[in-house]
Amino acid sequence: MSRDLYDAVVFDWDGTLIDSTATIAKCIQAACADAEVPVPDWNTALSVIGLALTPALARCAPTATPAQLQTIINRYRYHYLLGDDQLALFDGAAELLRDLREAGFRLAVATGKNRRGLDRALELTRLGELFDTTRCADETAGKPDPLMLHEIMDELDLAAPRTLMVGDTTHDLQMARHAQCPAAAVTQGAHPEDELLQFTPVICVPTVAHLREHFALARG
Repeated sequence: MSRDLYDAVVFDWDGTLIDSTATIAKCIQAACADAEVPVPDWNTALSVIGLALTPALARCAPTATPAQLQTIINRYRYHYLLGDDQLALFDGAAELLRDLREAGFRLAVATGKNRRGLDRALELTRLGELFDTTRCADETAGKPDPLMLHEIMDELDLAAPRTLMVGDTTHDLQMARHAQCPAAAVTQGAHPEDELLQFTPVICVPTVAHLREHFALARG
């Protein structure tokens, strides 16, 4: 995989570039407990990562009333903000992004986070300058709808076959499929390898750092 095949790489955020899936799942469970609704099991909490916040939490708390769902949303944000400044990028993620940028790839983010959350994450990680554009679930359609990718491709004048989506969930891979973009899967995040492989990614690797060799990037 090289510039001969792709012009741009679009990354999911949580579970792909940053090690946040366990934190998100714990915050979902804590928020449901605070709202006094049944607490979802661990796999259910993981399964909704990547979706926009409100539909994700609604899936985790299907019996919640509208008032309880709003409480869950508020409490999730409370729990998450308590520790999001402690979340770390996966090993090699920042280096991969910088090397892709140096090699001439256009870079973007397509995430289920809201704009305020992504901007805070980009500031904390100091990665914002590496991306040509970003899209969040509160400003366009959430995954697996392809609108995020369509908007990114339109803005950057990209062709779908030459735009690679990288993600750790089936929601990412479904979005790529709907947009007719190739996809790369990483198994370090929320969804297991067997589920990711059902969407026939062009690559499936254990960590985002393993993508380096597939992009034919020299090691520093």
